[in-house]
Amino acid sequence: MNPKVDFYFDKAEKWQEEQEQLREIVLDCDLTEELKWGVPCYSYQENNIVLIHAFKEYCALLFFKGALMSDPNGILIQQTENVQAARQIRFTSLKEVTKLKKVLKTYIYEAIEVEKAGLKVPLKKTSAYTVPEEFQKELDKSAKLRKAFEALTPGRQRGYFLYFGAAKLAKTREARVEKFIPKILEGKGVDD
Repeated sequence: MNPKVDFYFDKAEKWQEEQEQLREIVLDCDLTEELKWGVPCYSYQENNIVLIHAFKEYCALLFFKGALMSDPNGILIQQTENVQAARQIRFTSLKEVTKLKKVLKTYIYEAIEVEKAGLKVPLKKTSAYTVPEEFQKELDKSAKLRKAFEALTPGRQRGYFLYFGAAKLAKTREARVEKFIPKILEGKGVDD
């Protein structure tokens, strides 16, 4: 156990017992515990394997390369259609966590083997995403904006396409594009 991570579990308002049990299970698999992105993250030889996080409706064990795992129990969930690599197992009770203890360890050990093998999740190319019309207009108007956008990492580019495109109304898409142009020019992503 990493004492720097204790505060996460101590401050948990919901799912505290479930998350603490998940922590014990994961630590029993000889992974290194750290705090990353504000949540407990567990790694093998400095490679992220799994993390624990909580939401309103559930807490979860998230496998970074879950898409490459076999999932014989059919319990790995893709959070949204845009999540390419990660998969999570969700819990709404301590009983569920306890019941799956052996299965969870099996999944964790498989995730470690995926990492040891150096497997990579084939990610969709940025060109496979639709560029929202409102954003395309701005890119066509400004060479400076186009150059700044093209300099962003593929993940940041996809993040903008998804964020802009998620708005149902053209007016909302236009407002989002306008608001985020300065961030793009600074070389930052939607969540930076």
